Amino acid sequence: MSNKTELMQNEKSNAVAEPVQDTSLAMVQALERAATDPNVDVTKMERLWDMHQKISARQAEMQFNSAMTEAQSEMRPIAADASNPQTRSKYASYAALDKKLRPIYTGAGFALSFDTGESPLESHVRVLCYVSHKSGHSRTYHADMPADGKGAKGGDVMTKTHAAGSAMSYGMRYLLKLIFNVAIGEDDDDGNKAGGYSYITAEQAANLEALAEEVGADKKKFLAYWQVSKFEDFSTKQYTNAVKSLEAKRK
Repeated sequence: MSNKTELMQNEKSNAVAEPVQDTSLAMVQALERAATDPNVDVTKMERLWDMHQKISARQAEMQFNSAMTEAQSEMRPIAADASNPQTRSKYASYAALDKKLRPIYTGAGFALSFDTGESPLESHVRVLCYVSHKSGHSRTYHADMPADGKGAKGGDVMTKTHAAGSAMSYGMRYLLKLIFNVAIGEDDDDGNKAGGYSYITAEQAANLEALAEEVGADKKKFLAYWQVSKFEDFSTKQYTNAVKSLEAKRK
């Protein structure tokens, strides 16, 4: 963010924030004076204070929305910086997102904090993100992430601790993108590690291994090329191309 842009944002924020603070101070001072006046209608003052609270909350929400618009106008698509060897896909890591976005959203007056909660979905972790603004308004976002540690075939591919940590990590990354509507330079589908990864069936794995033997392929090099440790680790997306590559070797 440029110094000029930051200065303009600060001026806009201050221009809205100062009247709100002045109004609140004036109301508090009026209540203090009223507290010493026996002729004041307490019920009426309470109603006025409730009205003031509602108006202040609405003004804070408007500042929140305005700041969100300003922050998003500064954000640009973020390049994918990490890869998933299983799906041969690329994605933007949390570190890459944070490096680009934190200076912008903090400059706009936002602060983020994460937590976990109970998910209504079985074997899921609910990742929470509290987004607060200096105006006083805040919002809570959440994402329910799979955390059973099992692969597509039902087998355990992670420990429970690893699965929970993976779910929280992906939840934080996805929430950060969703909150600020951030675009990624390439398809960001690395979420398979949190439970959505699709493996080939045992029969497909056996057929693939048999085909490799039939065409005389070096199994070790073949697996290394596809970045898997065994035939059962092939994804459904990799399977078709792997078969084609072996058939090409036959020809």
